[in-house]
Amino acid sequence: MRIEAKKILVKYWGFPDFRPMQEEIIFSVAEGHDTLALLPTGGGKSICFQVPALMSPGTCIVVTPLIALMKDQVNNLKKVGIKAAAIYTGMHKSEIESIYSNVVAGTYKFFYVSPERLDTEIFKEVISRVKVNLLTVDEAHCVSQWGYDFRPPYLRIAEIRPYIPDVPVLALTATATPEVVSDIMNKLEFKRHKVFRTTFERTNLAYHVAKEYDKPAFLMRFFADVKGSGIVYVRNRKKTRELAEILTKKGVSATFYHAGLDAHTRDERQKQWSTGQVKVMVSTNAFGMGIDKADVRKVVHYDLPDCVESYFQEAGRAGRDQKPSQAVLLYTSHDIVNAKDLLKASYPPIEEIKTIYNALGNYLQLPEGGGKDISFDFRISDFANNYNFNLLQVYNALKILERDGYLMYIESAGQYSKLFVPLTKEDLYRFMVENSESERIIKEIMRSYSGIFTDYININENMLAKRADMSIDVVVKQLSYLAKVKVLTYIPVSTQPQLVFTSGRLNAKYIQLSDQNYRFLKEAAEKRLDALLRFITDNLKCRSQQLLAYFGEQKSQRCGICDVCMSKNKTNLNELEFEQLVESIKSMLIQRPRYLNDIFPVFTQYTEDQIIDVVRWLMDHDKIIRLKDESLVWYDQLNLTFE
Repeated sequence: MRIEAKKILVKYWGFPDFRPMQEEIIFSVAEGHDTLALLPTGGGKSICFQVPALMSPGTCIVVTPLIALMKDQVNNLKKVGIKAAAIYTGMHKSEIESIYSNVVAGTYKFFYVSPERLDTEIFKEVISRVKVNLLTVDEAHCVSQWGYDFRPPYLRIAEIRPYIPDVPVLALTATATPEVVSDIMNKLEFKRHKVFRTTFERTNLAYHVAKEYDKPAFLMRFFADVKGSGIVYVRNRKKTRELAEILTKKGVSATFYHAGLDAHTRDERQKQWSTGQVKVMVSTNAFGMGIDKADVRKVVHYDLPDCVESYFQEAGRAGRDQKPSQAVLLYTSHDIVNAKDLLKASYPPIEEIKTIYNALGNYLQLPEGGGKDISFDFRISDFANNYNFNLLQVYNALKILERDGYLMYIESAGQYSKLFVPLTKEDLYRFMVENSESERIIKEIMRSYSGIFTDYININENMLAKRADMSIDVVVKQLSYLAKVKVLTYIPVSTQPQLVFTSGRLNAKYIQLSDQNYRFLKEAAEKRLDALLRFITDNLKCRSQQLLAYFGEQKSQRCGICDVCMSKNKTNLNELEFEQLVESIKSMLIQRPRYLNDIFPVFTQYTEDQIIDVVRWLMDHDKIIRLKDESLVWYDQLNLTFE
């Protein structure tokens, strides 16, 4: 088994050896065990299911909520000669039918599906007729209500297990607390709990948190001498452009990226950054999937991330080559207030969500039951203005409805048009002979693209136009005509954001948003934000230790390179001495204000310089303030509780 696994690794991916823990996970799955694998970002999760699936006859089903990830992995598998396909919300009906037919025929080794697809009768019928060798659940934290990205459709995964009895489940995630780990295995009905995890410790990555009021100036200083690449994460699209322009004007090679850009632009900018033509990418969290660039030296969170899990994944994109790298999180007191307000806005009242859902159906002129799996061009700002809704509340309502499986809001426009020829080669040649006006474009399609008779393939109308010496308008017109006479199926690329009703339009009274579940999810989100704010404002404990403890690693060593450790290092005290002195000073100053000269005689085992260094450190980190009479008092500056 070990020799076979290594051969597959070398043949398809060219790696001489597995990364830590990959081999153990592969063997566990290959032996038929339900397995949960926790691997950090960049830990090579896909290898853990792709290798064992290639070792066994049959098809591997991969469940993931990330459409971009599906497309990326399917394309990468095809590049190395492995047949794969994906079905997700928003695809053309004929394309879905074609893929299902090929799945039943055993054409694909890997079949990717979105979780909403699991509850359909056709999916259950198809998988009951297919030899499935492995069920992979990617982003497995989505199955847990305690997880930071809970999605109710993930709960349906266990319901398909009776259709594929004796098939092992491999659940994969990069971040999960101990509570979520247990919940994942229970929800997926593991026969027995089997968990593999590597440490989340990144010894080469220095975490820094800085209270910074002039953030643009910080960026200019920080990236003035960047070696390798950098990423700056922000929360809104407009800011990506503004900061990229500021950096560029200061001589820093930078560009910006967000989901509102067209697919060609996004692809081009990611390539520029990946190849080093551009040093710094300023982006929303849309920039992340598939990034495995080794020389990212600096990652900056210009705005607060959603939660500790998001921060850890995004910061972890730095230093994949194990060389010294930095992850810096910038904040102000105003950012914390905004984060709390944003969280409250993220959970509009249930009745308002239902009102927005009903208005969507009216806006798209859908009858009840209509619109299932049909993509509609959808400008969220036009919709909000038309019904006088608050734009932010509409967006958050869409995200809640999407999470619960009622619809899909696809912000990113597509990248390619698609083409499929349902005729035999003989019938197509006969058509060409009888319809000479279409001969040229058909011949160019056949020269340019392989596989058009067996599967939908991506096409580029501009490239076809150049090769056929036609205008783009003529190419589109001819393709549309050929589709009309059923010579081929042509699915033009969508350039607008898309909205899809995954189950057809329902009467708003049938939208089941449980008040109890709603409150539970909101409270869980509040706890996650509370944890993030504690991480930001806890200047007493090593940043790495804080992060590791959050994910269940309680006995880690301090890193020595984060902002907290670097400050402590200047006191010339070891860790134990520093912590003991801090606790002793705290217990004194909580009781009542004291003068510095009152503190010296109490701690004779320390020099006055050591005590002054610790007091100065506590003042720098807002733990001690000096009153008008020069006395010192312990003071936690920020209130982290939710009202």
